[in-house]
Amino acid sequence: MTAPKIVAQDAWTEAHRTHLAKEKAFMRQRDALSAERRALPWLRIEKDYLFQAPQGPVTLSGLFQGRSQLIIYHFMMGPGDPHRCPGCSFLCDHIDGANQHLRHHDVSLVAVSRAPLAEILPYKARMGWAFDWVSSHASDFNFDFQVSFSDEQIATGQAIYNFVPLKRGSHELPGLTVFTKDAAGDIFCTFQVRSRGGDPLIGAYHYLDLTPKGRNETGRGNLSDWVRLHDEYTPRA
Repeated sequence: MTAPKIVAQDAWTEAHRTHLAKEKAFMRQRDALSAERRALPWLRIEKDYLFQAPQGPVTLSGLFQGRSQLIIYHFMMGPGDPHRCPGCSFLCDHIDGANQHLRHHDVSLVAVSRAPLAEILPYKARMGWAFDWVSSHASDFNFDFQVSFSDEQIATGQAIYNFVPLKRGSHELPGLTVFTKDAAGDIFCTFQVRSRGGDPLIGAYHYLDLTPKGRNETGRGNLSDWVRLHDEYTPRA
């Protein structure tokens, strides 16, 4: 944190009034960008996908749960991988509060991982999460939506992530994909978020951005500096 500039009340008020104009301009730009996002073209989903849920097999259509909009969070968890991603978990810590409202606004939100349910459910219980989380283990879903990658894809440079060739050899990466379903039951992909595009969904970051020290990370989005699974923080006195 840089050394603060201490000023009198009048100077403080004027500096903050001037900055407020920039905050409002940024908000208007964000509103305009959101409108552009909603106007992007859609992609019709022609392929059937089947997921494993605690209650049994469920289709992509079934994940909508009677609503017309679906957000899928791609949680990094490959089959047999003991690693539990702190970044994915950090974002998922924010889902349940929002989900109480999303369900009443025609939006279903489901987490999807390629790991089998037998590996997903114990971790979900450990974290105390209530949102729906299903396995895409037996389908091509993760590969088709470019969040999982085979050894061959990585070795041959055919792995695409966030619309560009993958620069590092990870088999599982995070992201969100948004779908809608029309009255005829046809499903369309309307938008996808990868890499740091999920930052706006992490409410804790926005609190930190209000503070003098900010995110206090050594690099942009360097979660490894400080984020831990929420049951692994050292208790403070």
